[in-house]
Amino acid sequence: MKLTFALLLLALTATPAHAQGGPLTVEGGLMFWTIVIFAALLFILWKFAWPQILGAVEAREQALEKQIAEAAQNREESARILEEQKKLLQDARSQAHSIVSEAGAQGERERTLVLEKARQEQEELVARARRDLAAERDRAIADLRREAVDLSLAAAGRLIGQRLEGDADRKLVLDYLGTLESQN
Repeated sequence: MKLTFALLLLALTATPAHAQGGPLTVEGGLMFWTIVIFAALLFILWKFAWPQILGAVEAREQALEKQIAEAAQNREESARILEEQKKLLQDARSQAHSIVSEAGAQGERERTLVLEKARQEQEELVARARRDLAAERDRAIADLRREAVDLSLAAAGRLIGQRLEGDADRKLVLDYLGTLESQN
């Protein structure tokens, strides 16, 4: 303010260098009114516009600070959510791995059960075949014995000249064959 007043006094006391009024001439009255109008305009701006401008700037600054704070909060929440998602993804991967492992183990158990069942069925078939063979062998031996008894009786009957067909004769030959088997 003091500088403005000093410039005003200087302007009033200065005399024009040329009376012709060229662009570089200094006119005291024009300078006075220019300074007065500038000072009045500066006062009006200082009184009415400057608080409005400062208020708008401060409001803008507060809005920016609020947005920065919200952005920081959103970034922290995003980081937290990202960590949760990573944890959930890791949990899902471990569950998938355990499911695959369990499925493999279940498959192995099923394979073992199927193989065991097939082995049991094979053993049953072999045992049945052995029983059938033993029964067939026993029948063949019994048929062979009957044939042998019949042939023996027929041969003995020809030798002695009689027909030997009685149950007593049959029993005699069977007992004899039994003694032969027990000797072997």
